[in-house]
Amino acid sequence: MLTPLNGKTVIVTGASRGIGKGIAEVFAKQGANVAVVARDLVNAESCAAEIRKNGGKAEAFKGDVASLDSMNELAEAVVNKFGGIDILCSNAGIFPNSLIENMSVDEWDIVMNTNARGTLFAVKACLPYLKDAEYGRIILTSSITGPVTGYVGWSHYGASKAAQLGFMRSAALELAAHNITINAVMPGNIMTEGLEEMGDDYLKSMIATIPLKRIGHVEDIAYAALFLASKEASYITAQTIVIDGGQIIPESLEALV
Repeated sequence: MLTPLNGKTVIVTGASRGIGKGIAEVFAKQGANVAVVARDLVNAESCAAEIRKNGGKAEAFKGDVASLDSMNELAEAVVNKFGGIDILCSNAGIFPNSLIENMSVDEWDIVMNTNARGTLFAVKACLPYLKDAEYGRIILTSSITGPVTGYVGWSHYGASKAAQLGFMRSAALELAAHNITINAVMPGNIMTEGLEEMGDDYLKSMIATIPLKRIGHVEDIAYAALFLASKEASYITAQTIVIDGGQIIPESLEALV
């Protein structure tokens, strides 16, 4: 059993929906003070209110990971509310579809600024406070797409997710001196609003490639993040956990039984 997170404060970016919301809910169940962060404060408040209704501690905050000023203001606001920052779940990300031949520079920059540079800004803003924590934890939401697999139309997304892992490995060396660990979860296909928008044909094609024969749940990612944020994970840093139902294992569909 993991040590409860009572009294610990976690920031979850991109927490108003999908994987981020699942992470926020699971951390709240473990006793953490949860800062629910999203660009849309109304959506963030909806998530925070739901957590409070279920007995958890949560407050909504507006924040844009693509802006360092916004992240600095967020970190200061969270510290003013909860007294410190112990855990950062850098989860915010976007995944628009665009073929290379049609992709504009602006499209590339928007994805990279949100997913890759946004990771830097979130970590940079929280770092002074994580240094003051009993132990600091940073968990990045990367993906199997980019670091391991590819998908048509997601070259910018894949590049951004691979960039997160390169950042993580060097960051771990800097952060270790301050008793801060940084690790990443790498989701496969997880049932979120965004995945539902891909349509039934996409879902069926993905399930056909997954040995466990189902799409994952947000809780599958959240509990892996919870472990990496725990006191018990103190000797783990710069590592990744693939959470994909075995999707990356088979060489082809013929390898599935």
